[in-house]
Order: sequence, then C-alpha cells, then structure tokens
Amino acid sequence: MDKKILGVFFREKPMQMLINLKNAKGGIYASSLAKSVDCTYSHVVKVLQMMEKAKLVNFEKQGRLKLLTLTKVGTEIAEHMENVKNLL
Repeated sequence: MDKKILGVFFREKPMQMLINLKNAKGGIYASSLAKSVDCTYSHVVKVLQMMEKAKLVNFEKQGRLKLLTLTKVGTEIAEHMENVKNLL
C-alpha cells in the first residue's frame, strides 16, 4: 500500500513528532526534534504548543532549554499512530 495514504488520515509531521518523542530515550529538545522530522524549529514549537494544550506533551525547563516528554495520553496516541503507520 502507498505510504502517501497516511497523509489522508494524519498530518505527517505532527505524527512523526509524536512517534519520535515516544521512541526517544528520555526527553528530547525541540531543536533536535525539528532535525529528526526535517521541519523548521518554529513550526515544531507551534505544533508542540498545541500538543501541550491537548495534554499530549510536557515541557520541562532545564536551564535555558526545555526538555520534551510525552504524557501518558500522548504515549498511547503515539503508539496507536505508529501501529497505523506500520499497517499502511
């Protein structure tokens, strides 16, 4: 099946962000997440802020930087998205 079908159901970059956060060992920074999903830093921050409002991600301040982690709900959604991605 064509991988482009994912775009019909899910927006690719936000889905990749959630899956990458789920698979990260510990927390990850927005800048490294932007590189891993080939997206601009500003776009990643905008999407992450929406995810934070939806209680999918947490920002943990460490000095000047903010470490990102998934909430329990965010982890569950990322797992389901990864399963759908693998099925397609």
